[in-house]
Amino acid sequence: MNPARLDPTSTPRRAAVWAVPLLLTLSGCSALDGASARLSNLGGLITPYRMDILQGNVVVREQVQALQPGMTREQVQAILGTPLVASVFHAHRWDYVFTFQRQGQPPQRRVVTVFFRDDRLERVQADELPTEEEFVASLQVRRPPGRVPVLEATEEQLQAAESKAPAASRAPVEPASAAPAPAPAPATSYPPLEPR
Repeated sequence: MNPARLDPTSTPRRAAVWAVPLLLTLSGCSALDGASARLSNLGGLITPYRMDILQGNVVVREQVQALQPGMTREQVQAILGTPLVASVFHAHRWDYVFTFQRQGQPPQRRVVTVFFRDDRLERVQADELPTEEEFVASLQVRRPPGRVPVLEATEEQLQAAESKAPAASRAPVEPASAAPAPAPAPATSYPPLEPR
């Protein structure tokens, strides 16, 4: 008989003893991952808040249309803003990158690249850009606002509310007197701040 087979401290047996609970634990974690995700939003009734992530330079179609070949770098910067990427290795180009991520919507990514020759604008390469109006409309809240409540009550509503109110609150209110009570005279002598 091989003594290594009976020895519980042997390396293969020790590895098997630790591997089985470890594998069961790891498989349980992956099975619970889906359940915890379902429980975290109560079956889709409540969704956690995820903030909007807006990064980079917002460049709209009107800005790119305002660029003219031959403009200086300062003129381009006045129209488009400071570039997000101005590489030392590509000094003849500026990159304006914009990304926008919002929960429940596909992420947006747009790139505008401006090329210079002798510090003058040569050409512009851009993705499909929205107009300023379209961009602002895309930022509006996803859910349409509910019905705006009426802030004025009709006479019938006021009478119905008065009839439901307890008798003590229905006591007639006396009008305030026309002349307010005089204010007390300010103190002319103050106690010392420190004991003497």
